[in-house]
Amino acid sequence: MRHAQQAFLKSTVRRQRELAAGGTSDLFDLIQNSSAGQIVAALADLPEQRRREIGADLTTWFRQRHRTTWWTAGSGTALAVAVVGCLPTAAQAATILARNTVNPHGERAAALMTKVAEDRGITWLGDLAHRLATKVNQQTGIEHWRFLTALLRATATTPPANDRFVELWLNSLQLPQRGHAGPPAPLTARLRDDPFLHAMLPRLFEIDGLGTRMTFDEVTTNWPERRRHILPTALARLAAEGTIDRTFLIDASIGRLLRGDRAAALRAFTILLTELQPTTTEVATRATDYLRLLTDAPAPAATIAQKALRDLPDLQIDTILDTSRDVLLRPDKALVKAQLTWLDRLARQHRDRAAQVAEVIAVAAEHPAVELRDRANTLATRHGHDPTAGGIGPAKARPRGDDLPPPAPPAPAPTLITDVDELAEEVAALLGTQSQGTPLDRILDALVRLTATDGARVHAALAPVVERCHWSWGNARVDDPLSLCEVVVDVLTTAPTTDQQARRRSRWDTLLTALRRTDRQTPQPELVTTDPRVPAPHRLLRARLAEIGAHLNEPGHPGLLATPTHANGALDPLALIERLAALGDRTAWHWDLTQALLRLPADTDETVAGKAAALGTPAGERLAAWLRAGGLPPPVMRVTTLTRRPRRNGYDWEHDQLPPKRMAVELRPPDGYDDRYGLLTVDPAPIGVEHSDWANLWPSILPGHRAVVAAYALPIVAATADMDQRGGTTMLPLLAESTGPGGAALDLALSYGLAARHGTDRIAALDALLNLAAAGQLDPTATGGHLGRLVAGQLVKLSRALEPLRDAAQAGAPLTVWRLVAAALPPVLAAPQPPRGLPDLLSLAAETAGTTGVRIEVPGLADVAGRGGSSRLVTEARRLRRALDTA
Repeated sequence: MRHAQQAFLKSTVRRQRELAAGGTSDLFDLIQNSSAGQIVAALADLPEQRRREIGADLTTWFRQRHRTTWWTAGSGTALAVAVVGCLPTAAQAATILARNTVNPHGERAAALMTKVAEDRGITWLGDLAHRLATKVNQQTGIEHWRFLTALLRATATTPPANDRFVELWLNSLQLPQRGHAGPPAPLTARLRDDPFLHAMLPRLFEIDGLGTRMTFDEVTTNWPERRRHILPTALARLAAEGTIDRTFLIDASIGRLLRGDRAAALRAFTILLTELQPTTTEVATRATDYLRLLTDAPAPAATIAQKALRDLPDLQIDTILDTSRDVLLRPDKALVKAQLTWLDRLARQHRDRAAQVAEVIAVAAEHPAVELRDRANTLATRHGHDPTAGGIGPAKARPRGDDLPPPAPPAPAPTLITDVDELAEEVAALLGTQSQGTPLDRILDALVRLTATDGARVHAALAPVVERCHWSWGNARVDDPLSLCEVVVDVLTTAPTTDQQARRRSRWDTLLTALRRTDRQTPQPELVTTDPRVPAPHRLLRARLAEIGAHLNEPGHPGLLATPTHANGALDPLALIERLAALGDRTAWHWDLTQALLRLPADTDETVAGKAAALGTPAGERLAAWLRAGGLPPPVMRVTTLTRRPRRNGYDWEHDQLPPKRMAVELRPPDGYDDRYGLLTVDPAPIGVEHSDWANLWPSILPGHRAVVAAYALPIVAATADMDQRGGTTMLPLLAESTGPGGAALDLALSYGLAARHGTDRIAALDALLNLAAAGQLDPTATGGHLGRLVAGQLVKLSRALEPLRDAAQAGAPLTVWRLVAAALPPVLAAPQPPRGLPDLLSLAAETAGTTGVRIEVPGLADVAGRGGSSRLVTEARRLRRALDTA
């Protein structure tokens, strides 16, 4: 030990002399070797002027390495000590230590930084802590945040309460550091000792969406036991012991619920209010807020308010009646049923007001749920309300059929980009979004035109944009064979004056040579990868990008032929002829012209074909031949059922996440058609193989061929229902804006989309259904038949599809919904086990059948209606039978 100490002292003295003499390499070595303690010793007694000189060298050294170096606990701590020991101001120190790649060890770094600051005699360490804490952002990790909090505590600096800082504090509660003595203490104990608790707590109730992160569980030492929603429980316990103000928690919870948020985000505050168990006195003093919760808050919070208000002895009956008028129109059936029960009890307690209470009960006679309407009628009649006077009598005559507004004509495409600055803005928008590809055609066309006239300026404008976004966007999803991020970045940077121009051009030329060799077969693996999951429309998109990269910078090129003239991707044939004429003697790019042909309408007349032929160019002749042949023919479709892959040896977690079966569609070209590019030859992808990135571009690649795109997209859409994935139905509204028959592929995709796990996906399917119905291009019988078979086979959940179907009926499509439901019911009624939601489906069928007055026979309905008993399933089946008998 003595020899080690002597060696350390000698080394420190040597480094001090080296630093004092003007050398800095040893200091940089110490940083890279994580020797923070030796840096403290080496910097001791250095004059301030020499420290500042070292600080300038340190800043330059760091800038040269910060893009490629990740400063972990050891090296990050050493860097932080050197920065505080040498840089002149807190602002300059913050420019280095605020980077998310710098992650010092929190407690050790704070202690050493405090020591070196004391040795140096500086007083701005607290200012540095505040500056660093206010710079946290979405990329800031929990380790960097822990360093900041340690520095804040060491300098007794008040923590900021910006949104991201509070989010990271909340993350630290869920993922505490494991101490040397064993597992972390329970959350209640950690909160009790947390110096930031009182600063952070109010912000939990103010930041929208934060509630979704407040319902985490706490894992105990007795694995796998978990304490559910531990944070609201812990806050309630601390309020009970007086650590936190109970009144504040009650008021803040109610205030958050009244302001509203997503249902999942409000759940934590509902739990907290339940755990606090407000007394009758506390509820009475907040009766106005509880009444607002009852009428306006989501169902869980409204239910809490309803129970609390029912226990108040002095709540005025007029207040209850006024509030009930709003509550009885809410869609939450359990809440409305409980309110009816409360009103029934109120009518029996106050006989002199029974008629007035019954009039309020009659409001529920207009509720969408049939069983609630029946109960309201019964209670209102029981308490003296006259049905003929109160509007509860026979339903008024309603219009038969759908009442949807006619669809709008296809919107024109956005105007062309004519300025380099606008191109840079569009590229920044493209690279700054996770929804890849939406403005891609417009950007590519402008890139070709503007580069042809001033490539150097285009490169100068795009280079900083691409540099800024490349790492977060250009390398996204490198494991996804459908990802085009890297290819798009390469195209954008294939411009004059770039040092990688020759390499990229060689790549494009190699790929295009391979394509020309195998034009009538499967494209070359180097272009599309050998992965069979890459669909033909996506291969075509890759081919176009390679072609653009190879030909970019051709002087005077007028732009791409395939740029759409309509927002849905369609191309006006006369516009294409004008573009071909503008090419003059230039040879049209093969894949650009191929894409242009696929965007043309199928019903073009001979006059247009004649104009194309009159151009007298190979491209004009190819266009004329395409138009006269009728373009791409409709495919032959066959619905098939896939099964998941066999289980692998050992534990196969992936296998257990796959649905046992999935319905899919196989496409084949019609007899005698040469499917040159494989667009009409689709073998269903195996279950679990679906990639949604860039798939929203497929409808614009084949805007007149809904069936083809729907077949390719079906695995993505199906996964939203049978694998609970998110975002896969966003292309359904795009398909609705396209043209051409959809066939079984579109019908099946709509069926899966209606049963998607997430509400946003069901809304997208609903929008597509309504648009297709309004245009007269929906086959509700086929769609309903597929939905019924999916439900009967337990491939999707019926309960999810009920909401969008009911919304469609209320939006003006009752006949469409009735036909769809009538087709879905037979297989569902014949299922061995009635699925959850079947009574609601029968109720919806009865409503739409009664509204439209259209009689459709439903096989199997009579058997269910004829069963004994009064279960809801049998009751709703009988109701539908009566509706059909009067239709």
